[in-house]
Amino acid sequence: MEISGLISAIVIGIVIGVLGRLVVPGRQHIGVLWTIVVGIVAALLGSAIAAGFGVADTKGPDWIEWFIQIGLAAVGVAALDRARFRR
Repeated sequence: MEISGLISAIVIGIVIGVLGRLVVPGRQHIGVLWTIVVGIVAALLGSAIAAGFGVADTKGPDWIEWFIQIGLAAVGVAALDRARFRR
């Protein structure tokens, strides 16, 4: 992976993390940095899952890939919030 690919993964991860956080109802008790980390991981995993299903490269916007990434980010934010809230 080139440096431009890494930078774009971070930027897309930030967007995915914020969108995933907006999908989860209620207030989350995690910080912005954890949201970004969850978004980056969700973006990378979502891209891999979409590539596995063969929907990563479509004509026009890759809506299915985005939905997978946002769904993973929402699950990650909710799981991290639940784990941190128990403490």
